Amino acid sequence: MFFWHVPAPNEAMLISGSKRRAEETQFRIVTGHGSFVLPVKQKARMLSLALREAEIAEDCVTQQGIRLKVWAVCVFKVGDDAVSIANAARRFLSEQQRMEELVGRIFAGHLRSIVGGLTVEQIIRERSRVSQEVVAGSHGEMEKLGIVVDALQIQEIEDATGYIDNLAAPHAAAVASQARIAQAKADQEAAQREQQAAALKAEYERDTAIKRAGFTAQTEQSNARAAQAGPLAQAKASQEVIEEQTALAQRQAALAAQRLEAEVRRPADAEAYRQRALAEAGRDRAKFEADGTAYTERAIAQAQADANTARAASLRDGNQELIAANRVVENLPALAEAAARGMSGADLTVLNGTDGINQVAAGVVAQGLAILDTVRRSTPSPAGGKPVRAEPEQT
Repeated sequence: MFFWHVPAPNEAMLISGSKRRAEETQFRIVTGHGSFVLPVKQKARMLSLALREAEIAEDCVTQQGIRLKVWAVCVFKVGDDAVSIANAARRFLSEQQRMEELVGRIFAGHLRSIVGGLTVEQIIRERSRVSQEVVAGSHGEMEKLGIVVDALQIQEIEDATGYIDNLAAPHAAAVASQARIAQAKADQEAAQREQQAAALKAEYERDTAIKRAGFTAQTEQSNARAAQAGPLAQAKASQEVIEEQTALAQRQAALAAQRLEAEVRRPADAEAYRQRALAEAGRDRAKFEADGTAYTERAIAQAQADANTARAASLRDGNQELIAANRVVENLPALAEAAARGMSGADLTVLNGTDGINQVAAGVVAQGLAILDTVRRSTPSPAGGKPVRAEPEQT
């Protein structure tokens, strides 16, 4: 509506001309809600309750007589209570744009006063104390102005005489020395780390090169194997053929050896055995013939001796039977020789060597003696007695 006014959240509406007013003010203060303003009879004005900032740059002299230039910033606003709004309205309602300048001057005066009672070291080290003392010193004045200080901060301190620089020189030198030492340590550590990193990098590159070489070698080996697969297969097939041919040759050699064993060696061994047996048989036959001849000769000699003895006895006794027997005995060597000739031409196998030959010769002689004995028995004795029986000589 045209007569309804509503202040902003950070504004206070001051209505003058109203009959309803507080005891200590001649106007009505409205915040947070709207109100009717009657035309002609009432007038409404707005007072800003927003936050304001005042910058302070002031030359100060410390307790030591050293001139410093201090930069500070003050953050303030009009208080929210009715008393503060009323005080600020009476002083700044028509000059709200100059409020920062006026408040800054007040704080500048208090700042000079506080800095003058402190040393440079205290100001540098205890800036919060300076700010608190400035705020506390200006509290009464700010209350009368209806101002509430939210913060006061000292931003910078400038020393035209170089006192602060000289004061900081030893510390700066120590700090610079420590900084150089720290920088040297940092450089050393950085160098060590760079060396370690370089070593790790070189090791990694070496391992990578080795692995790459291994992969390359494997690839080349695979390619070589693939390229040689055909020749290898052909060579393997040729090797298998050669092995089969070798096995065949071995089997043929074994077969030839068996054939040689069956057709040559065994027949040769048999022939050698036959020849050896024939040689032994010939040797035994020659020995048998020699033994037979010797035995025959001995038998003939013995028979002749016996015949001579019998002949002598018969001639001495006039025994005719003995003369006939003598004739038989005389023919006995011829019979034995004939038997020996027959035995020498015969194919006989003697099993017991010399004993067998002796037995054969003894058999021939025994047959002759048997014939002689038969003749003797068939011939009568001279006196009509029994036939004379000649006993064969034991050999």
